Amino acid sequence: MPPFSDTPVFDGHNDVLLRLRRSKKEDPAKAFLNGDDEGHIDLPRAREAGFAGGLCALYIPSPSREKDADGNFPTPAQPEALNETMAMAHLLFDIERRSGGDVTVCRTGADLRRAIAEGSFAAVFHIEGAEAIDNDLDALYVLHQAGLRTLGPVWSRPNAFAFGVPFRFPSGPDIGPGLTDAGKALIRACNELKIMVDLSHMNEKGFWDIAAISDAPLVASHSNAHALCHHSRNATDRQLDAIGETGGLIGINFGVLFLNRDGIKDTSVGVGPMLDHIDYVANRIGIDHIALGSDFDGTTIPAVMKDCRGVRLIIDGLKARGYDDEAIAKVTHENWLRVLGTSWGE
Repeated sequence: MPPFSDTPVFDGHNDVLLRLRRSKKEDPAKAFLNGDDEGHIDLPRAREAGFAGGLCALYIPSPSREKDADGNFPTPAQPEALNETMAMAHLLFDIERRSGGDVTVCRTGADLRRAIAEGSFAAVFHIEGAEAIDNDLDALYVLHQAGLRTLGPVWSRPNAFAFGVPFRFPSGPDIGPGLTDAGKALIRACNELKIMVDLSHMNEKGFWDIAAISDAPLVASHSNAHALCHHSRNATDRQLDAIGETGGLIGINFGVLFLNRDGIKDTSVGVGPMLDHIDYVANRIGIDHIALGSDFDGTTIPAVMKDCRGVRLIIDGLKARGYDDEAIAKVTHENWLRVLGTSWGE
């Protein structure tokens, strides 16, 4: 296949596997490969958009949407989480197997660059919330052998490893305790295996615990600037500075709840707030530390974007704001490729 685009977009987070799993389609892999016009991503729309791949999350929803007294979602039990993780991993590999080379599960930086150059959708096996992994970490090592290359220890709920930051506005991320002893062991094991640790959904104490332990770049795959939107999910200036100092990056989340200054789910905002967050982070820590982390199929995006084809609006917006081709390439894909390569020891 030809390359996706002269300006391909590699994205830091999507939930397409969960969408397909929840859809109860008879053949979800076929729906992704042939296109189903549901949600935000399928292969035909990705190719049309120059959307060349990204971190494909294996996320296990909470058993219910009922929060506890502290506003936390319930945590799924480890056996059920492991079963669901294996089912979504199977779906990812089934999509790759049946794609005829049009989808590649990438395990190295070379895999990523080759897939994008050849026009194959470059998927990275990512876990969001480590409930599938027990304290002994045996599953981590097996999943790594299967292709796991990035992991967020928590979603926005507590688990055995850390305390995920609850969804609150207005609020800072300093909510709850830091890493448990098992969480510290998990981070050390990820460093050993060269699995990138994702700090999105981590509360502030957990963030700084990881910063003290990890020898890899600090990465928040789908978060925004707290200075512009005072949501607990967004990164403070001090956190942004630490990300920049370690050579890491933050991927801008397209979710309107994390973009809008007033914290409301207003889908009429357009792409201007995304560009504002990109400007802010670029000015604060440099263009080398900003990328995209859409959260496609996992959040409510500006209506004007519609689906993954809307990423071209961001590129047009960056050009209109005076970003040159080199800077745009960094934001759209090069920063992700560099940081993933570094995290994977390449």
